[in-house]
Amino acid sequence: MHTAHLAGPALARALLVGMLALPLALSAQAAEPAPVAAVEKVDINTADEAALAAALKGVGLRKAAAIIEYRDQHGGFRTIDELANVRGIGLNTVDQNIERLTLSQP
Repeated sequence: MHTAHLAGPALARALLVGMLALPLALSAQAAEPAPVAAVEKVDINTADEAALAAALKGVGLRKAAAIIEYRDQHGGFRTIDELANVRGIGLNTVDQNIERLTLSQP
């Protein structure tokens, strides 16, 4: 569309249409999305403190020690959600790490 002969509201409308169409045109030309990095998984029934702290968001060595203490006292975790019962670990931490958590049978 030539905009040289447009003025006032017609020019504004033509520019707006062009601005709205640009993102659509760019997205249609976009390359394949970048591959998602593999998430390191950790088994909460077998991992040591260092592995738990390294793999889980919001979990340092102190919380990792609490996870192991709970695991030892209760004979292991039966569900991943049970991890929220550990002092200092709540449902929010479990939810943030759900893709990183695995569970072997206690």
